Amino acid sequence: MNDQNVSNQRLHDQSVKNQSSDERYSRQILFPGIGREGQRRLAAGRIAIVGCGATGSALAALLARAGVGKLRIIDRDYVEPSNLQRQALFEEEDAVESLPKAIAAARRITAFNSGIVVESRVEDLIPANVDSLLEGTDIILDGTDNFETRYLLNDYAVMKSIPWIYAAAVGSYGVTLNVLPRNTACLACIFPDSPKGMIETCETSGVLNTAVQAAASIAATEAMKILIGGIALEKLRKTLCSFDVWTNERAEIDAAKPRSGCRVCGHGEFLHLAGEGRPHITMCGRNSVQIHERARPIDFLQMEKRLETHGVVRHNQFVLKFWLEPYEMTLFPDGRAIIKGTTNPAVARSLYAKYVGS
Repeated sequence: MNDQNVSNQRLHDQSVKNQSSDERYSRQILFPGIGREGQRRLAAGRIAIVGCGATGSALAALLARAGVGKLRIIDRDYVEPSNLQRQALFEEEDAVESLPKAIAAARRITAFNSGIVVESRVEDLIPANVDSLLEGTDIILDGTDNFETRYLLNDYAVMKSIPWIYAAAVGSYGVTLNVLPRNTACLACIFPDSPKGMIETCETSGVLNTAVQAAASIAATEAMKILIGGIALEKLRKTLCSFDVWTNERAEIDAAKPRSGCRVCGHGEFLHLAGEGRPHITMCGRNSVQIHERARPIDFLQMEKRLETHGVVRHNQFVLKFWLEPYEMTLFPDGRAIIKGTTNPAVARSLYAKYVGS
């Protein structure tokens, strides 16, 4: 094939691709708030979704189907049967294989939209890696399950002037907040300190998949407005919006302006980004503790031989599972582990030191 034929073939392929894209998003392009130019801006958008559990997987599915050009999915966890009731991107086989959620989500998204780029990062977002995991993104979306990570996201987003959206769901309740650094209130403006006392979780209060989808739908729509820009920004909500899909209660708190004296967006004190004394985190939705090991690469074949005399072991290329009643240990290639069967960090640390190393 000569150069002219090659050029013609490329033009043909691009034309076919554009026609296919126009057809895929035709109903969305017809919506006046988006149109053809808005769709082009979505295709150029780069979004990081931190956490791919219930809210995160719903966000990823919605934005992938909407045609956001690049999604980076960051999650430290693996798929379990209890996830399937509300976590939209996973199937039974993913739970059987204990696939990392970021990997399973990327596979599912690619299966229904191969025209976008999906990056999967099986990592725990902490101060040491926050820049490498979040750099180069236009918006950060919250799919996490704890306020410590949310405060870290808030610190990073405000410092780097990157918009981010807080979202959460538990029971029948959902909540979202748009943060446009130094233009609107940040998370620390609304919640200067982490909530104290008893806090509802999926494990203690359960969660309706409809509440998850409602929170994700609102957050995903707001993210699209930010990517599209222009007059779409005039429609951006500037409140902390909370709602209960069961009781139909709804409330909004004004978040249009930063709070005077806020330690983060007012004084630039990024305490969570500094990360001093960061504790182990008890996981949402199960009786478990995460061990934050770094720079300890795990050879799964060697580890399986070491552990097989002590309990049941199996592994794939992503995780190694070790059962020693009443505990279950999940090891990741970087040395990180999730110890199920306890909420006591000392017990988890002891088990890790005994079977993996101190």
